[in-house]
Amino acid sequence: MIGLRLHDRLVVGSVLGALLMTWAVLLGFDAVFAFAAELNEIGEGDYGAVEALSYVGYTLPRRAYELFPNAAMIGCVLGLGALSASSELTALRAAGLSRLRICLSAAALVIGLTGLMVSAGETVGPWGEQRAQSLVVQAKSRDLAVARWSGLWAREGDTFLNARRGRVEGEAAHQVVILDQVRLYEFGEQGKLASLSLAERAEHRDGQWTLFNLHRAVFGERAIVSERTEQQLWPSRLKPELLSLSLQRPRYLSTATLRESLDYLERNRLDPGEFEKAYWARWFYPVNAIVLCLAVMPFAFGNLRSGGFGKRLFLAIVIGLGYFLVQRLAVDVAAVNHVDLRVGNLLPPFTAALLAWLYFRRRDA
Repeated sequence: MIGLRLHDRLVVGSVLGALLMTWAVLLGFDAVFAFAAELNEIGEGDYGAVEALSYVGYTLPRRAYELFPNAAMIGCVLGLGALSASSELTALRAAGLSRLRICLSAAALVIGLTGLMVSAGETVGPWGEQRAQSLVVQAKSRDLAVARWSGLWAREGDTFLNARRGRVEGEAAHQVVILDQVRLYEFGEQGKLASLSLAERAEHRDGQWTLFNLHRAVFGERAIVSERTEQQLWPSRLKPELLSLSLQRPRYLSTATLRESLDYLERNRLDPGEFEKAYWARWFYPVNAIVLCLAVMPFAFGNLRSGGFGKRLFLAIVIGLGYFLVQRLAVDVAAVNHVDLRVGNLLPPFTAALLAWLYFRRRDA
């Protein structure tokens, strides 16, 4: 905090301590619940308690990234509230600092930490998720593997499958597993390559696999027979539930990977769906984190009476949670009505920022 003024160091120190404490508690609870959820999976293949702990450990960067906005929101209110309880906020106000100026000191800290989290969300977060998914797949099945550059590999008898990318659409009974840029290598009894099939995509829907835009080459003794079909059922017993474990969810991918996936989906006129939502959520992540903190900071000010600050803290948390629900609702409504998702992502933070600005303007007028 070298170079900061005394009042800035006071505010930043208090908010930083509260934020880190809150962040650690939220991350700890999330990790414990994640490990508890993995207990039901222990015993499948070679997946044991050590693998479950390693899986949770690899996902910690991603969990910290997702929990940061909530931790920042609560930490700002707690940090400023602690200054209010000790009458230090009153002293700062008496020294001529406005509410907005005090909150901007806390906002500067949040902006700096948000920048670090954005960087982590683009690097160590996706890396950890990929390692976690690879660990689970390799422990639960010896016939599946996930490579960083070549994608998913699976084996069924004498047939090897390679898919460059994949995705899961829908939920529960309506879940569909889709593999893109699929290659099928079929080997004969002598270990020679019998056929090579290239498909634009493979879908598991209604209990069966279907290959689309299939080009198959069968290698004979003296000739190669080539055939093309637009759509063909694939009598495979590969379990989609196991394959889905190897596919990272769109919201866990980096912005660059999401952009690449969107370009592929747009070129092939496929529904971008969750990939587009996740892509714009990445861009608006810092906006939501910063605006939300500014929106709840006013609850730290005011005269403290019996239980007064506790009530304001509870109200700030409720408003923060409500904000995330409204933000998700706005994005979903925009997607359903084919409205630009940037509008759905921008509307909640713009509204919250406007209300916060009106509050500060009225209080400091």
